[in-house]
Amino acid sequence: MAQTSSPISAVAERYASSLFELALEAKSVAKVEADLNSFDAMLAGSADLTRLIGSPVFSTEEQVRAISAIVDKAKIGGLAGDFLRVVAGNRRLFAVPGMIKAFRRIAAEHRGEVAAEVTSAHALTSAQETELKAALKSVAGKDVTIAVTVDPSLLGGMVVKMGSRQIDTSLKTKLNSLKLALKEVG
Repeated sequence: MAQTSSPISAVAERYASSLFELALEAKSVAKVEADLNSFDAMLAGSADLTRLIGSPVFSTEEQVRAISAIVDKAKIGGLAGDFLRVVAGNRRLFAVPGMIKAFRRIAAEHRGEVAAEVTSAHALTSAQETELKAALKSVAGKDVTIAVTVDPSLLGGMVVKMGSRQIDTSLKTKLNSLKLALKEVG
């Protein structure tokens, strides 16, 4: 298991490892990963859902009822649905994004792949994704799965996190470096 730097990431790692072991036993790793990706997409698209999982104001019962309704409506069943209900019942919803990220990493490692998180200023075309995967494969020496998020505040370029490496070619970082250099000179 990877070294974790915070209590939240330690919780996320433990839950993700347990879910992966259960999914492996049930031979449903791909299905669980797809369901978690679906939930993650819903989370990214809903401020209300983000508030639900991050706020301590909601009671355990309210969180369990809400998560149950959401996973039923989204047809997230089986292990992933049960997992999200258990997490809600244990008051650990705040760590779900970390759990999903850790599960993706564990599943990719099991498949012999390396997971990379890519944040770009604009959505990547399929050709750009293919080219990026090929470039990352040449660096990693393994197949690479990428999870792409869009952050317009980067202005241009992208940030790639693969394992303990981070490559930041964003225009935002370059401008901040230039601003810092100008402050030192002046």
